[in-house]
Amino acid sequence: MRRAGLGDGAPTENYVPSGYSVYEEENDKLTDSLKAKVNALKTLSIDIGTEVKFQNTFLGQMDTDFESTGGLLGATMGRLKRLSRGSQTKLFCYLMLFVLFVVFVLYWIIR
Repeated sequence: MRRAGLGDGAPTENYVPSGYSVYEEENDKLTDSLKAKVNALKTLSIDIGTEVKFQNTFLGQMDTDFESTGGLLGATMGRLKRLSRGSQTKLFCYLMLFVLFVVFVLYWIIR
């Protein structure tokens, strides 16, 4: 007994006998491509995390250095204020002239 539309069992023009396997192969290729992209993103995110940890450590060290420098400058400014309040204005003027001279010499050497 024959079924309608199937003919005598021979493949027709529109029938692709391995159509399912073609889709499977395409899905496998796409899956492999997706796995490669996910692995690349994973590696990139791990590298970014490592870099962020390094930068945070570096910023913490810079913060400590700036705090110590700020304390040193604050103490120096306190001494200069104390020196300027005293009767040693002549010494203060000499000190300022010396500082300006050193800055000028450094500028001249660097330029």
